[in-house]
Amino acid sequence: MTSEKVLRFQGKNADLAKLSHQLVDQLKADGYKTQTTTAPLGTIIQAQKAGILRDFITADRCFTIMVAGQPNDFTIRVGIGKWLRDIGIAVVETLLLTELFLVVDVPEMLWTRHVEKGVIAEINQLVASPALATAH
Repeated sequence: MTSEKVLRFQGKNADLAKLSHQLVDQLKADGYKTQTTTAPLGTIIQAQKAGILRDFITADRCFTIMVAGQPNDFTIRVGIGKWLRDIGIAVVETLLLTELFLVVDVPEMLWTRHVEKGVIAEINQLVASPALATAH
């Protein structure tokens, strides 16, 4: 089973680059190690918190966020993935698609629920912020 949450937003007129940057800043403030890259399919953010991951899943796992679409119609996918070394180099779309979200077992599903309660709530809060709107 792939544990992935897909959030779709329409009519928000959001600056997706700004949203991605704010997500990274929030994750860092919450104590996560992050890496990010922009690929043809969107912005990919990986976040890893060593203590939580070592307790629940293997150390090379993280959660991955992909922001893709247009300012008025975009999706944010959140799921468990493999921590990619040098994510800035690994922008080949097929590589990212095959490793972006992994098949998970029960401990990983529990961790994903933990992430959903915090990170997805933060995403919804950022998207709702009027400061995120693109300039006209």
